[in-house]
Amino acid sequence: MTVVRERRHQQALSLSLPSPTSSADFWLQTHSPSLSLPISPDFPNIEKLSDLEKLAVLGHGNSGTVYKVRHKRSSSIFALKILRFDQNSTLIRQQAAREAEILKCVNSPYIVRCHAVFDSEDDLYFAMEHMERGSLNDVLRVRRILPEHVISGVTQCVLNGLHYLHEMQIVHGDIKPSNLLINAKGDVKIADFGASRVIVGGKQDSYETYMGTCAYMSPERIDPERWGGDADHGFAGDIWSLGVVVLECLVGHYPLIGCGEKPDWAALVCAICFGERFEMPKNASSMIQSFVRRCLEKDWRKRGTVDELLDHPFVSQVGCESRQGVADFALSG
Repeated sequence: MTVVRERRHQQALSLSLPSPTSSADFWLQTHSPSLSLPISPDFPNIEKLSDLEKLAVLGHGNSGTVYKVRHKRSSSIFALKILRFDQNSTLIRQQAAREAEILKCVNSPYIVRCHAVFDSEDDLYFAMEHMERGSLNDVLRVRRILPEHVISGVTQCVLNGLHYLHEMQIVHGDIKPSNLLINAKGDVKIADFGASRVIVGGKQDSYETYMGTCAYMSPERIDPERWGGDADHGFAGDIWSLGVVVLECLVGHYPLIGCGEKPDWAALVCAICFGERFEMPKNASSMIQSFVRRCLEKDWRKRGTVDELLDHPFVSQVGCESRQGVADFALSG
């Protein structure tokens, strides 16, 4: 928490983000052989795509694939995220360009690092930090339910990452288990800024441009008229999403609908916007119950903030033993 709070007075981002334009104009804005990123002394400079050799497929998404790759000269390992476009994908290109701009500016131990971005006519390539242990979603598939001390350690990492992003005026917009990655040390980091947005001068772009994953959306994002979302910059939405993740780790399934119930759009809207109080396991501690309730407050104005939640006993009492528990749990099995 101290590491991140040292950045409290850092100046907010001022990015030149593409506005909706014609396909031709947008191409002029984004077409370049490589976007220059800060070079880390711990990693080689990736000058061109041919420097990288594909080793394996790490995962697939809606618009691309992530590969495990090796830097040929140094043998360093990276993850290469490839976004593929078609002729009618102007909106996707705009979102990808925003993601690239954000990744150029962020530098935090709680954010998955981007080392290089390459652009071609049909694809956009992100050379990312390789997170050897996959995602929190992978851990949940194997373990299903996590002990509270492990959930607490994961939560502290995510809150530290959100604190850094929110201080930089960045809304992540898609906090979920598959976007929380774990490295060989057991460190948990936030990934995937495809649904993110930057708040500039107190204004934001429309939610329709950055949908994210509906199951983890907050009430004000799904129904802004009912929940006053038009006045919200979106930071509180990241807190709601984290609350859903924490509760999912505690109960072993997506927590806002019944176990085994089909999570279609109608069921999710009803559960998120109109559902009654969520159920907690009987053996859940009072601290984690209090934390989840502060996150899953339907009125975003009453929801806990990052600063408040970093000081919550469920998170603030995480010590070296608990952090080591995160590493041990992630590395085992």
